[in-house]
Amino acid sequence: MRCKLFCFLLVAILTLVSIGSISAQDKPVPTPGPRAEFIQEMTYYEQRFTRLAEAVPAEKYSWRPAEGVRTIGEVYAHIVAANYGLARALGAQPPAGFDPKAITAAANDKPKIVQALKDSFAHFRQAIAALNDADADKPQKMFGQQTTVRGSFIMITGHTGEHLGQSIAYARANGIVPPWTEEAQQQQKQAEKPKQ
Repeated sequence: MRCKLFCFLLVAILTLVSIGSISAQDKPVPTPGPRAEFIQEMTYYEQRFTRLAEAVPAEKYSWRPAEGVRTIGEVYAHIVAANYGLARALGAQPPAGFDPKAITAAANDKPKIVQALKDSFAHFRQAIAALNDADADKPQKMFGQQTTVRGSFIMITGHTGEHLGQSIAYARANGIVPPWTEEAQQQQKQAEKPKQ
C-alpha cells in the first residue's frame, strides 16, 4: 500500500514540476482541427528534414546535381527561410535579427544549417499554434495566390514535400540512405531472420 501511495505521489510531483516548467511563451498543441492536423504534418517534415540534414556529411552540403540548381545545403537554407517567411505570411514576425541572406550564405555550414532548421520549424510551429481554427476559411494570400488559411496549409505542405523529395534524391545520388529507410530495412532484416 505504501509503495502504491509513494508511486502516486511521485507521479503527481513530477507532473506538477513538468507543468510548472512550461514557459509562458510555449503554446499548447491545439486539439483536433485544422491547426492540429497541419502541425502534425509539419512535425513529420521537420523530423525528416532534420534527420536527413544530420545524416548528410558536411562535405556534401556543397554538392549540386547540375549547374544552376541549389546545393544540398542551399535546399536546407531555403526551407529555413521559407519557414520564417511562411510564418510571417500567417501573422508571426521572424525573430529579431533573422537574415535570410545570412542563412543562404551559411548553406555549406552543416552545424549552423541543422540548428537553423530546428529553430525555424519551432518558430513555424508556434506561428501555427497561435492561429485560430475558426479562421480556417478566412481569405489568405499564399505563394502569390488567393486562397484561405486552410488552403495555405495545403499549399505549404505541397511546397515542403517537394523539397523533402528533392533532398532525398540529392542524398541518394550521393549514396546516402535516408535514416528512416535504413531503420525500416534493418527491421525487415530482423523480421526475416530465422528463429532458433
